[in-house]
Amino acid sequence: MIPVTPTLALDERDIEERFIRAAGPGGQNVNKVSTAVELRFRLHGLSALPEDVRARLAGLAGRRLTLEGEIVIRADAHRTQERNRADALARLVALVAQATHKPKPRHKTKVPRGERQRRMDHKARRGDVKAGRAKPRLGD
Repeated sequence: MIPVTPTLALDERDIEERFIRAAGPGGQNVNKVSTAVELRFRLHGLSALPEDVRARLAGLAGRRLTLEGEIVIRADAHRTQERNRADALARLVALVAQATHKPKPRHKTKVPRGERQRRMDHKARRGDVKAGRAKPRLGD
């Protein structure tokens, strides 16, 4: 089990790692050694994620969520497999931890009456200024 919060942990059986060749740093080994990690986490797997956390996690994953319900995280920033594995796992844990936070509900607010009145007064003053710039008509 991989701990996320004191009360929530991910089941390791839901995580699948694949090693692929990485572009970027690697020196002479760049075309020989598969150092990049593609981590896949099954969203509807064995992990005991509450439904609200699962829904928020799906929203946070965005393009990383596949049609099969897997979150795909690719890590290739480091030169070694171990560091890339740790990086991918840390990013997954951070994503799940972020999904555990419930967003505060938004409360509608009304614009105060005084603020609306000041806005209307300002509009009237601006209108008077602009009307004063107009050419006088023949009847005036």
